[in-house]
Amino acid sequence: MMQPKLTALSLFAGAGGLDLGIEQAGYRVIAAIEKDVTAVETLNRNRGRFFPDLGVVHPLDITAVEPRALMNDLGLAAGDLDLLVGGPPCVAFSKSGFHLEYKREGRDPKSSLLDDYLRFLEAFRPAAFLMENVFGLAYRNQSAAFFHRLSSGIRGLGYSLTYEVLNAADYGVPQNRQRLFLIGARDGRPLAHPAPTRWGEHERRMRPRWADQLQPHVTSGEALEGLKTVPEPEDAVNGRYGHLLPDIPPGGNYLFYTEHEGHPEPLFRWRSRYWTFLLKLDPNRPAPTIQGQPGPYVGPFHWENRRLRVPELKRLQGFPGPYEFMGTKRQIQLQIGNSVPPPLGAILATVIRRQMEGDVALSLEKPQQLTLVT
Repeated sequence: MMQPKLTALSLFAGAGGLDLGIEQAGYRVIAAIEKDVTAVETLNRNRGRFFPDLGVVHPLDITAVEPRALMNDLGLAAGDLDLLVGGPPCVAFSKSGFHLEYKREGRDPKSSLLDDYLRFLEAFRPAAFLMENVFGLAYRNQSAAFFHRLSSGIRGLGYSLTYEVLNAADYGVPQNRQRLFLIGARDGRPLAHPAPTRWGEHERRMRPRWADQLQPHVTSGEALEGLKTVPEPEDAVNGRYGHLLPDIPPGGNYLFYTEHEGHPEPLFRWRSRYWTFLLKLDPNRPAPTIQGQPGPYVGPFHWENRRLRVPELKRLQGFPGPYEFMGTKRQIQLQIGNSVPPPLGAILATVIRRQMEGDVALSLEKPQQLTLVT
């Protein structure tokens, strides 16, 4: 007997990182809403191969989209959808942005995009939902009002809600990338997040009780080994500080040039810059978080003293090799840096699906061994 197709709607779809994951987990993306023109071009470029049930995507501002009209266009009634996914833009909740008074006071217009997610949750009434955001959204001392409004709205619609900050490196992605994931079910059952499958031997945190079952983190050296790339026009790091990069050891940053680290001719004060300033990959560890909008000296840079190339960015974020990105190098890095790593999305969506199908054995006590086929 043929299994019914599990349907998903993607909000704030970006270049499709999370959507790739949920497709891998057995859901089919039937519609995607995204405002950025270049990201929409990327989605359309990859529809035939990676999103077989997704029609042509047009750039849409979600604030102007009426959920019930879209529901009619898709031939759905409330309750038909299996999964609602999306990550509202995180600028209003990022740690770096809270030095701005209007953000602290909740006057950033992008914070209202959480309400748009709730509008679609209320109208479509999906069986389950998955939301991604920066972990700053859950800060009690900064974003408490935003998070309370969101969680109250979700629970007010009758959904369960559990949330966790997950590090992509703990799930096989060769990148230390922490993000907040909120999941829940329409019938009120609590959903568990997946337990880690990987562990960083260099990390200074309590070792989980299932640590003996875990494999080491995938390092950037392992991830990039054997990857063939060609030089790109943007490879060189020039300007005022570019010449400093070669002397910095792998895994190091501008702190190499401080008195604190014993440099004979210090150029910077201790902790006078962001950690990512002149930050270089360590091939023996996962990559630091890939930045969507890096400045001229913001890493991570390759240990070969150059900028990362597009195939390397894709590999470190967990995108399949054949996945094509549209736009300039800067636009491509923005799309990749803003994406949920597809392998992590696949693990999350699979865990949701299994629990919704009644896999009562699934819990945080048992790691879920899943990988994305690339």
